[in-house]
Amino acid sequence: MITNLRIQNVALIDQVEVNFAPGLNVLTGETGAGKSILVDSINFLLGGRPVRDFVRMGAEFAQVEGIIDIEDFHVKEGLFAMGINVSDSQIMLERTMNAAGKSTCRINGRSVAVGLLKEAAALLVDVHGQHEHQSLLNPIKQLNMLDQFCQEELAPLKSQLEIKLSEYRKNERAIKAITGSGNQRQEQLEIWRFQLDEIEKAALKSGEEEELTIKRNRLSVVDRLSKNTTQAISLLYGSYNSQTAAGDQVAKAAQLITDLAKLDPTCDSLKANIIEVASMLTDITAELRNYNDELDANPAELERIETRLDIIYKTKKKYGADVETILKKQQDLTNKLDSQENSELEIKKLKAKKREIVADISAICDKISQYRQAAATKISGSITAILKDLGMKSASFSIAVTRKTATSTDGNDNVDFMISPNPGEPEKPLRRIASGGEMSRVMLAIKTVLADADKMETVIFDEVDTGVSGRTAQQVAEKLMTISRRRQILCITHLPQIAAMADTHFRIEKKLEADRTVTRVTPLPLEEATSELARLIGGAEITQATISAAREMKLLADGLKA
Repeated sequence: MITNLRIQNVALIDQVEVNFAPGLNVLTGETGAGKSILVDSINFLLGGRPVRDFVRMGAEFAQVEGIIDIEDFHVKEGLFAMGINVSDSQIMLERTMNAAGKSTCRINGRSVAVGLLKEAAALLVDVHGQHEHQSLLNPIKQLNMLDQFCQEELAPLKSQLEIKLSEYRKNERAIKAITGSGNQRQEQLEIWRFQLDEIEKAALKSGEEEELTIKRNRLSVVDRLSKNTTQAISLLYGSYNSQTAAGDQVAKAAQLITDLAKLDPTCDSLKANIIEVASMLTDITAELRNYNDELDANPAELERIETRLDIIYKTKKKYGADVETILKKQQDLTNKLDSQENSELEIKKLKAKKREIVADISAICDKISQYRQAAATKISGSITAILKDLGMKSASFSIAVTRKTATSTDGNDNVDFMISPNPGEPEKPLRRIASGGEMSRVMLAIKTVLADADKMETVIFDEVDTGVSGRTAQQVAEKLMTISRRRQILCITHLPQIAAMADTHFRIEKKLEADRTVTRVTPLPLEEATSELARLIGGAEITQATISAAREMKLLADGLKA
């Protein structure tokens, strides 16, 4: 419920503050007094697009603030889901626009995007103007309104449907991950097979490259290695009977030192050391001879090694920085191909599961549709009856529930409010009705029936009386009064019948203050409300007769409300 509305620098309004009350709040005034400005300001506050020349001439900005009391638990829950806390059952909306057209929005003092403001406002206030029936003309909104009549039955079904749709999407992802998409999958498989074949033909082994590199380097200098080895052996032990070889010289020295040790025991350490040196020279010479024997200057072996290293190099260039990386890729490719080529059984299982899920989804949607069909039939009859009370004697109203291919968490139903305003005409979607008067009455009939189911706590009617008069006007007034018993109504009207039903009456008027035209909104006590009612009855000239008629109309209205 809107409890307070403050408007600053909007069109003709310099500053206005209005405290609305529960029940039926009626706003009346002369044509051009600024009633539409009030509705435009509220629309702006609720996230709507501002009208042209919205900011008052000469002002730097326009600002609208609203304090809204919230009683309904579901509304609080919806706001909480958006991240908006309503701990004290009250919310403050604020929106400002500067002269350049840039706007800022706040909820409870926190800056928010206009999209969030609009989403939150959609739970709080419903605005209906003569040419603005978006709430009722939107098929999605129509679906939501119908669901409110069977919410208790639909809530668990929608929860089940959401779970099943999640399972369906997961199943689809699993199938796609295995099968890919047609030719693309086959192309990928061929690429993997080709890569695996190349790697397997390379027959790489860990450490092979390093070993071959060492062999290649040795074979490339085998002549020099052989020459150096031969010379080293010759220097150590030389040829037969050589007197200059190191080994022979050390052996002679060892014999002499051995003799010294026999004569002088202090030379024992020298004896041990020279014997060790002689032994080491013998070992080194043996190793050199073995090494020299193993040297192979076979050019064919060098060519074989070069060819093998070239294969390793090319394979590394295509598939990895080193042999270990390529071997890992080889294993990965093998696993992928095994998984793909042995996946037919898994695909069959997934597709069987998919059929089960689709069957479950279809069954849930069928139940949802059945509840909607039953509610639609009941609501259609009630709305048709109210339309007859509102002067549309030959009108017929129905709610068409049809199936669609796509399925969402709301099921797979299309909902269309249908109406035939005149006898002999086929029913058509409500959104195609051209008459503003008919649209207003249809909207009012729907709101009357939905009063118990609709969670909206505040409904604004801008000139709902368009195109109606006489007895129909009285019926419109009574329907508004009926709705106002369950929610707050703000109604801008020209009809005295509606004004008489007001729980709180406001007059909107233009005044000249300090050489500038301003709009004022004033709450009217009983006598002034009666005078305003007389003006609506009699026009510009108010006589004693119109005053009496106004008082009588007010008494009759109070009697109906009692």
